[in-house]
Order: sequence, then structure tokens, then C-alpha cells
Amino acid sequence: MTRPLLEVERLSRSFGGVIATDQLDLTVGDGEAHAVIGPNGAGKTTLIAQLAGELAPSAGRILFAGRDITRLPAETRVHIGIARSFQITNILSSFTVAENVQVALRPRRGHSFVFLRDARRDRELDRQARALLEEVGLEDRADDVAGALAHGEKRQLELAMTLASQPRLVLLDEPMAGVGHDEAARMVELLLRIKRDRAMLLIEHDMDAVFRIADRITVLVGGRAIASGAPAAIRDDPAVRDAYLGEGEA
Repeated sequence: MTRPLLEVERLSRSFGGVIATDQLDLTVGDGEAHAVIGPNGAGKTTLIAQLAGELAPSAGRILFAGRDITRLPAETRVHIGIARSFQITNILSSFTVAENVQVALRPRRGHSFVFLRDARRDRELDRQARALLEEVGLEDRADDVAGALAHGEKRQLELAMTLASQPRLVLLDEPMAGVGHDEAARMVELLLRIKRDRAMLLIEHDMDAVFRIADRITVLVGGRAIASGAPAAIRDDPAVRDAYLGEGEA
């Protein structure tokens, strides 16, 4: 049997007396889209912060491609193939769309951030940036100022910047947050394209999007996984309906 790309073993994280992650076991296979859902306060963002190396677990292990990365810092995890997006869009509003992606590309090429504007004179860097923008559907906005983008387009730009490190695993924290109906449909199609070439761990409140994108779903309640399986099995699980889906929360 092929070993999972990501393995989470009895992961725990407490904040004082509050348990945010409760002895969690979870795997993501190479090329798999695995969604983590649950009500507010279930521990979803705390989990993704631990996987990204931004928050140290209280106990347990995280393995990536068979390597124990539990204590590795966030920047090292980026270099070995893990990248994440955030709930709140984080872009350089005064830079062009292409320049934002060029900035994201520079660390992988060993470049300094000192001369950000010099990136535009690097033709190969510009070519790579525009290729990523084409992948996320923003090639026509490459030379526009990023601050002028619509909210959904800013989410697309952030995805291009996340993909700049050529990750094997993408950690997506509510990529649909704040987008309108039409933008949401475009984002779902984009995420379906992205998952063709990369593993994905997705935190998302839009259940329609989750059931379209995910190959497997884990349901968190109080930091503990109460169910994990194929979308159809999760949709029909009585415990999941009682704890989450049946409440109508998103």
C-alpha cells in the first residue's frame, strides 16, 4: 500500500484548559483532496496552523512524505513542499498582479526581498508569474494594480501566490470566504483544476463546494474527528447530521 503524503498521528493542541485539537488522526494521500469541516470553534484553523508550522502541537506527530516535520519551522515546510492560503486575503495592493506573483516566486529562486520592483526586469520570473496567473484565470489582469481587483479575483491571486512555491500539498483555509455566487462557481472550477496536480487539504464552510471538490471529508467537533470518509458517506452519517450538517451551519 502506498504511504500517505501527509500523516497526522494523535495530534493535540491545548490553549490553557481549552482543547483545540484532540488526539487527531488524519491522512492525505498524494493527489487527494481532503476537506475538513465542522462548526465554528471545531479547531479547523488551529489544525491548519499546526500543519503549516505556525503553531506547535502540544502532543502528537506530523509526517510529510514519511519525514517527521512536527518541529520544523514554517519556512522549511514551504521548501519541502507545503504551502497554505489564509482566510483573509494577503496581497500587496500597490503592486501589479504579476508583481505580486513575482514576489512569491523569489524565495524559491534564492532571491532577496530587498529590491521588489527589480523583479519586473527578470524575464524568466515574469514568465513564470504569468504562467501561474493563467492557471488561476487572471492572465488578463496581470498588469493591473492588485488593489483594483474584485474580492474573488484577489482570492484567485492569492492562490497563484500559494502555488508559486510548487507545493506537493496545498493547505487552503476557507478560499471561498466572502466571494459572491458567480465568483464561488469560478473558484470551485479553479480548485478542481488545482487538485489535478497536487494534494489538497481544504477547510471550507461552503458545503456545496466541499462535496464537489473533496475526495474525502473529515468532520471535526471540539477538536476531535467524529467521522471521516467519502463525501456520500459523510452526507448520510447520522452523527454528522446531528453534530453539524443537520444544524444548517456553514
